[in-house]
Amino acid sequence: MAREKIVVLDFGSQYAHLIAKRFRILGYYSEIALPSSSLEIFKDAKGIVFSGGPASIYDEKIPEFNEQIFSLPIPILGLCYGHYVVAKHYGGKIGKAPVGEFGYAHIESTEKTKDCPLFVGIELPQQVWMSHQDGVLEKPKDFEVTGFTKDCPFAALQNLKEKRFGLQFHVEVKDTPCGNQIFDNFAKFCGMSRNWDQNKVLDIILEQIKTDAKDRNVLLFLSGGVDSTVAFALLNKALGQERVLGLHIDNGYMRKNESAIIAERYKKAGFSNFICEDASATFLASMGKETDPQKKRKATGETFIKVRDEVVKKLKLDENKWLLGQGTLYPDIIESGGTANSHVIKTHHNRVEGIQALIAKGLIIEPLKDLYKDEVRLIGKQLGLEDILVNRHPFPGPGLSINVLCNDGKTDITAEFEKSQKEVKDFIRKSDDFAARFFESENSSKKPEFVQAGILPVKSVGVQGDFRTYRFPAVLRFNNIFESFPSWKSLEEASSFITNGTNEVNRTVISLYEKPSCELCEGYCDKHRLDQTREVDKIVLDELKASGWYSKIFQHLTINLPYSAEKDHCSIVLRPVVSEDVMTARFAHLPVDLLKRITDKILALGFVDSLFYDITNKPPATFGWE
Repeated sequence: MAREKIVVLDFGSQYAHLIAKRFRILGYYSEIALPSSSLEIFKDAKGIVFSGGPASIYDEKIPEFNEQIFSLPIPILGLCYGHYVVAKHYGGKIGKAPVGEFGYAHIESTEKTKDCPLFVGIELPQQVWMSHQDGVLEKPKDFEVTGFTKDCPFAALQNLKEKRFGLQFHVEVKDTPCGNQIFDNFAKFCGMSRNWDQNKVLDIILEQIKTDAKDRNVLLFLSGGVDSTVAFALLNKALGQERVLGLHIDNGYMRKNESAIIAERYKKAGFSNFICEDASATFLASMGKETDPQKKRKATGETFIKVRDEVVKKLKLDENKWLLGQGTLYPDIIESGGTANSHVIKTHHNRVEGIQALIAKGLIIEPLKDLYKDEVRLIGKQLGLEDILVNRHPFPGPGLSINVLCNDGKTDITAEFEKSQKEVKDFIRKSDDFAARFFESENSSKKPEFVQAGILPVKSVGVQGDFRTYRFPAVLRFNNIFESFPSWKSLEEASSFITNGTNEVNRTVISLYEKPSCELCEGYCDKHRLDQTREVDKIVLDELKASGWYSKIFQHLTINLPYSAEKDHCSIVLRPVVSEDVMTARFAHLPVDLLKRITDKILALGFVDSLFYDITNKPPATFGWE
């Protein structure tokens, strides 16, 4: 059936499906297409949105684009990379911006803002979310500037005669609060009528499961997280419990007592068609002394397949009649480089080689693969799942293994570390009144006593301009930090200032406690370090639940670093984040008294030589460190 639509062209950005989702939530049907699509794709299209993407528009290898799309007499809105595509086509100049923007910025008005259909009902200045290193250096001749930021003079452009618009910022993320209004304004400018109901999504997924499964049964990996739990409930509803088997594997990377808790919750929810398999020894043996984050993930993913095969053999299941089910979400696919123009940010365990081989054979079923976390939770509630299952913090299949950073003790990073340390310190030193500019007190009139900035000798993964980065984190140190804690607002501004201003780091942390003699040491993902992580993680989660903060944040990650003053000790990074859709996030601004209570209990364990708090948003950092 023909249906009016907004077509979103996917240039490989993490955000293409999020754009389409936003339009659907607003009530406008939308579809994803490749930028190389023929004009036939745009039949019934009332408007087109060009997404962001990981490429630089002046690179040799850029997404293939059908320039004939510009001949269509319908409105086009370009976002980030799409902003460059529009500007370049009409004669603008694109290049590396003098200052990259990652995170929050504020768009200001011009004399032409009042004439811009996108900003109807929106008063500028407005907070927006940026993630770019390139920029429009010269605007196209016949375009008007309708918005700018401190570091981006052409943040919003329009040509009303041609019905062409370009925005540098990411409209689709929650951290651009006026984003829904801009999309609604664009849809209205396109002449779209509301023609989509979010409640139809559940019916569509259930029918798709029946189509994909045909007469086959499904064996589903159950981590206990919301994704696999909702996928399990969907498969049960579509196919019946007799055709679905949930397999929870205790891989040795679970939280404290997690497997027993998961089994009890599933029983209470009415699921009897699941089994638990203790394969912790197998997984730990497969990890060995691996230190490379990507290889660690791949080892975990391949071991899941190995254990699955052993279970299939033990239960005497006919493999020709059983599909493997996964709770894969769209961000997992994007971050694994799973679309035509996307780049790998990190390899997910559900996209390793063994899984890809099964996908190629048509033996994988993934009911949630086009959805985001908030949509999954909505579907879980529609299915009648209790909050304790639907609102549980995300806990991926590899569990705590990706929170335990490793080092073989052999690689000499001294030169690279010292170079980055010097760059960061020089950057801070050259900044006018850095401490006075940023650090105000959170709870008292006493000014925080800033000591120094440096970096930690461990690297973590980040995402900057849709590219994966792997860099040292900056660390900010204060004297007696809990006596006069810096305001979270000032810390957030300082963090953005540092990560935007230097290419040496992609994160910033604050030091809550440090022994002076800590150094990088040999350490692997073994039971000892996993047990350390479990103990700290339980303290944090218990305190978050007791204080009511567990429901206020999206996820907390306890990161274990091979950085200590004593043998068999470690350092810990606390990483609580607030997010709606996983694609962007802010670090959580916990009450200082709660953080102090957590800190005291962690240090009482005796094996934590340093404790840090990650104050980086996404982007430029990812949620986890690996």
